[in-house]
Amino acid sequence: MTDAADQLPGDLASAHAMILAERAARREAEAVAARAQAVNSHSDALIARLRLEIEKLKREIHGSRSERKARLLEQMELQLEELEADASQDELAAEMAARSSTVRAFERKRPSRKPFPDHLPRERVVIAAPSNCPCCGSAKLAKLGEDITETLEVIPRQWKVIQTVREKFSCRQCEKIAQPPAPFHVTPRGFAGPNLLAMILFEKFAQHQPLNRQSERYAREGIDLSLSTLADQVGACAAALKPVHALIEAHVLAAERLHGDDTTVPILARGKTDTGRIWTYVRDDRPFGGQSPPAALYYASRDRRQEHPERHLKSFTGILQADAYGGYNPLFKVERDPGPLTQALCWAHARRKFFVLADIATNAKRGKNAAPISPIAFEAVKRIDALFDIERDINGLAADERLERRQQESRLLVTELGAWLRTERARLSRSSPVAEPIDYMLKRWDGFTSFLSDGRVCLTNNAAERALRGFALGRKAWLFAGSDRGADRAAFMVTLITTAKLNDIDPQAWLADVLSRIADTPQNRLSELLPWTWRPARALMASAA
Repeated sequence: MTDAADQLPGDLASAHAMILAERAARREAEAVAARAQAVNSHSDALIARLRLEIEKLKREIHGSRSERKARLLEQMELQLEELEADASQDELAAEMAARSSTVRAFERKRPSRKPFPDHLPRERVVIAAPSNCPCCGSAKLAKLGEDITETLEVIPRQWKVIQTVREKFSCRQCEKIAQPPAPFHVTPRGFAGPNLLAMILFEKFAQHQPLNRQSERYAREGIDLSLSTLADQVGACAAALKPVHALIEAHVLAAERLHGDDTTVPILARGKTDTGRIWTYVRDDRPFGGQSPPAALYYASRDRRQEHPERHLKSFTGILQADAYGGYNPLFKVERDPGPLTQALCWAHARRKFFVLADIATNAKRGKNAAPISPIAFEAVKRIDALFDIERDINGLAADERLERRQQESRLLVTELGAWLRTERARLSRSSPVAEPIDYMLKRWDGFTSFLSDGRVCLTNNAAERALRGFALGRKAWLFAGSDRGADRAAFMVTLITTAKLNDIDPQAWLADVLSRIADTPQNRLSELLPWTWRPARALMASAA
């Protein structure tokens, strides 16, 4: 057997050539590996993007067919984000490796990019053309045209100080001094403009950025706004916006039907935090063809006692869509003044209890530790999904049309479901896991079947759950409310912001315009500032001109 050392060249020039050849072969192999990695990363990102698009299209066409569809889409978007970043990084690495080898560089096929919006300002930067021909050196050059490459850039946030000059004049005849009034500031002797105030409010209550973090960010930009200064502005804005909040509150409580729900929010107490509550009541008549604008109303409390919903809804008469929380029960009593509310329970809550016992995908991930799939729960989910299929078809129709379709298609399914649940429950023991969700429905059957007698009732309470999603996400950022007043203020401001969102209005732009106009708006014209009737000041000036 020949030793490897015997195969080495004997002269320096041959050894140098061998080393260079090995280096070239290594670079070639590295380039091939980098290109293969880039191709794989691109394929993974492309597959993830197509899967996400398919799921979104399914959701638009058929609606949400699973309890966790929205959460699944968010997870898929996060996964796509990471895969796209990996693909771009590997593409650049493959390009750099291909420069020193004969391997062809890999270039990803990206989706066609939309042109930049026309309203963005354009800054023209002209690269100086050569004065002589690079080929022959002649100076006789004629322009044939030009190629333009557009690059999106951002200008860091700019701060400015507006100096409002109020000139004084003295009357030569009566010697009195005349001067225009000072501009309105939300805070007495204040200094913050409406756009700055709107940004502070939106970041705190919609983007979940506490004031101390905002103060630190402004300091890095060279603006000294202390925590106490920002807190003063927030409190003053809440006081100034009370009339608008009162109009939204009255609009919500005048609804024919409300969605109600609550979620936990920690509230600071002595040496600890209490598990407080944020309550929401959403008016949204669009599912049954109503013309009234949607709006959301929030309240805060330190506990979950039934006195809170009784106080919130003391003037409300109509339909309350909610979960089976016992604190709502006094609202449905016959002796209630001014009258009992109509109870409408959420089929999504009921379905969720069965779905946990019939989730095949989750059980498959658990492997040996997976609990057996309940055939009863699986059948219950299928029967409830049949009702949801009908609801998707009638969503947005008038209440009478919805009721007619339900009588024709849904009533028989509900009757069969109720009979089937009673039959299966009679065969089960008390310890059976599926007995609990069956009892949950059968004990409250009237509340679940109220949608069969009123076309305004929805099958789910998802509108209220969506309205609380911001608090569920935000409490991870701000940890707790500092006091009862702080929780009330958060509920107050989120009422304004969420109502603007429900009406497809930019909350920050709306708040800025309202804060600039509310002092000069008469009481009988405050309704013009509500999100569903609001027109920006610029639009009003343009129409007047």
